[in-house]
Amino acid sequence: MLRASAHPCVFCETRSLFPITRTSYVQSRSVSQTQRRIPARHDLSNRVARAPKKPAASGKPTPKNQPSPWDGMNQTVARIREKWGKNPGSTRVKEFQARAQGGQTDNKKKQTRGGFKALKMQKSLANVSYGKRSEIKTEISKVDTFESLPLLPTIQEAITSQALAGMTDIVPTPIQRLAIPALLGVSTKRVKRKKLVDDTPAKKEMEQFLLAAETGSGKTLAYLLPIIDAIKRAEAIQKEQDELKKKEEEAAAESDAFGVLAPPVEIANPNIGRPRAIVLVPSAELVTQVSALAKLLCHKVKFRSGGISAAVSATVIRNRLFSPSGIDIVVSTPHLLASISESDPNILSRVSHLVIDEADSLLDRSFSPLTSQILDKATPSLQQLVLASATIPRSLDSFLHTRFPDIKRLVTPNLHAIPRRVQLGVVDVAKDPFRGNKDLACADTIWTIGRSAVEHVPTSDNASDTFTSAGADAAQTEKERVEKKHILVFVNEREKTLQLAEHLRSKGIDALALSRDTDGSRSADVLAAFTGQPVSKDLADAGPIKEVTKPKKRRGQDTRDVAPPRDVRKPTRMLPNTTVLVATDLGSRGIDTTNVRHVILYDVPHTTIDFIHRLGRTGRMGRRGRGIVLVGNGDRRDVVREVREGMFMGKALI
Repeated sequence: MLRASAHPCVFCETRSLFPITRTSYVQSRSVSQTQRRIPARHDLSNRVARAPKKPAASGKPTPKNQPSPWDGMNQTVARIREKWGKNPGSTRVKEFQARAQGGQTDNKKKQTRGGFKALKMQKSLANVSYGKRSEIKTEISKVDTFESLPLLPTIQEAITSQALAGMTDIVPTPIQRLAIPALLGVSTKRVKRKKLVDDTPAKKEMEQFLLAAETGSGKTLAYLLPIIDAIKRAEAIQKEQDELKKKEEEAAAESDAFGVLAPPVEIANPNIGRPRAIVLVPSAELVTQVSALAKLLCHKVKFRSGGISAAVSATVIRNRLFSPSGIDIVVSTPHLLASISESDPNILSRVSHLVIDEADSLLDRSFSPLTSQILDKATPSLQQLVLASATIPRSLDSFLHTRFPDIKRLVTPNLHAIPRRVQLGVVDVAKDPFRGNKDLACADTIWTIGRSAVEHVPTSDNASDTFTSAGADAAQTEKERVEKKHILVFVNEREKTLQLAEHLRSKGIDALALSRDTDGSRSADVLAAFTGQPVSKDLADAGPIKEVTKPKKRRGQDTRDVAPPRDVRKPTRMLPNTTVLVATDLGSRGIDTTNVRHVILYDVPHTTIDFIHRLGRTGRMGRRGRGIVLVGNGDRRDVVREVREGMFMGKALI
C-alpha cells in the first residue's frame, strides 16, 4: 500500500484536475497555421504582374504576350526563361544571349551609331534639317558652269584666266552656285537690278544674306564676283549719266548766244578715300589672302582694290586709301577700320556693299562692338550686307534672329560636316613608346609622314658604277619630282607654339610657329613661306625665318645680367622635303592651305566648331586629306570617337 505524500506538488494537483490531451495540442497548432495564411496588407499577390485583360480597339481579343509600358514591374519571380522561351527569335532573347556571352546588344549599337552623346553635352551649332539640305541639292543641280551665271563677260574671262588659272575642270562650287545668282538678283526683273546699283540707296531697303558653307568651298570668290559685277555696272550707269549731263550743258551753252563758257576746273576724284565695298576679316593674314585674290581679278576687270592691316606701315595704308586714282574695294580688319573711321568718317559714306567674313568670329564678344560700329556708320548708304562663315553657332543664330530677322540664309548641304574625303587617325600617347610624352609623339608622327617625301637617288643597274654628268642631272630631276609635304600642327595655347616648334627643330624637322605673339609684319611672311606663296623682298633678303625667344628675366635681376639662351645642339638627322607650321586657332580661320595634306591636332579641341575649322585646313577644293589626333590621359576620348564615327558616316556634327 502506497503512502500519500504529506506535501503534494501543486503542479501535479493542477495537472490532475485539467489533463492536456494530444488532440487539443494538434488542434491549436492547426489554427495558428491557418491564421498565418491570411495575406498581410503590404504583401503582393502572385498575380500582380498579370495586367487585367482589356479588349482591343478593333474588338479582337488582346494577345497574351503584348508588351506594355509597365511590363516587368512588380514581379515577384523573374520568369525570364519562361517568358522568352516561347519566342526564341525575339529581340529580348537575342539581347539576353548577347549579354550572357559578354557581348554588346543591338540597342547599344544603335545608340552608339545613332546619336552623339558627348557632342550633345557641348552642343553649340545651329541645326539645319536634312529636308532643307535635300531642297538645296536640287537647287544646286540647276547651275553647272560659270557661263550660266549672269556675270559680265570680262568677269567670266578673269575667272578662268586669273582667279582659277591652272585648273583643268573649272566648275562652280555649291556655295558659288547658290550665292552668286542670289547676290546678283537674278530672280528680280531687270529694272529692279538697275536700282540695286544706282546711287539712290534710300529708295531700296538693304539686302541681307548669310553665306554658310564648309571650309575650303570658295566663299571668298562667291561674294567677290557679285560685288565686282555691281561696281562695274554702277560705273557704266554713272558714265552714261555724266555723258548725258555733259551733252545737256553743251546744248545749253550753244543755245545761249551771249553766254561765255567757264574755264574748265579740275575736280578731285570723288573715289579718293571713299570705297564702294568693304570686306572685314578677323586677321592680317586673311587681309593678305583676300586682297591678293582681288588683285588677280582687277587685271582683267579694271577696278581698284587694296588691303590694310597691322602688317603694313602707316605710309602704305595712306597711299592705298587716299590714292589719286581712288579705290573701289577695301579689305581690312575691324580694329584698323574703326580707328580710321573715327578720324575720317567720310570713308564709310559711300559704301554700298559690306562683307563680314568669318562672321562667327567678328560677331562674338571680342569683335562685336567694333563690327557693329562700322555697320551702323555704313548703314545709310548700304545696299547689300553679306555675312560669310563656315559654321553657324547658336550665339550667331540668335544674334541674326534679333538684329537681322529678314536675312536670307544660303546654306550648303554639307554644312557642319567634315568631308568624308578627310580621314581621321588617333594616336594614344599614354601607351608605349611615348608614355604620355606628346612632344615625342608629335615628332614621331611627323617623321612617319615625312619619310615618303625624303629625297632619294635612283640606283643604276650596277651598284659599283659611278654616275656620269647625265646621270647626275637625271638624279637631280628625280629629286625635284619628289612632293614636298606641308604639315599643320594645332595647339590650344599660344605659349606652346614656340616651345613645340623648338622641340621639333631639335629633332631635325623644319618647323615654324604662328600665333598672336608673332610680329604682324612677319606673320604673313611666315604663312607665305609655309604655303609656298611668294615671300616679300624684305624676308628674302633676311634669309630663313627663325623665331627669336627673349631670355627670361628673374625677379630683381637686370636683363643685361641674364645669360643668352644656350645653343641647341644640331640634330644628327634632318627630315627633308617636309615643312611644319605650329599654330593656334589663328591658322584655322579662313586661311587657304590647299597644299596641306596632313593636320595634327596636338591638343583635343574644346568644341565641335574648333574640330570643323582645324580639320577643314586639309581636304580643300575636293582634295584628299588626313587628320591625326594625339589623345592623352586627360583628353576627351569619347568626343574624339564620336567625331570619327560622324566623319565616317558623313553626318553633321551637331
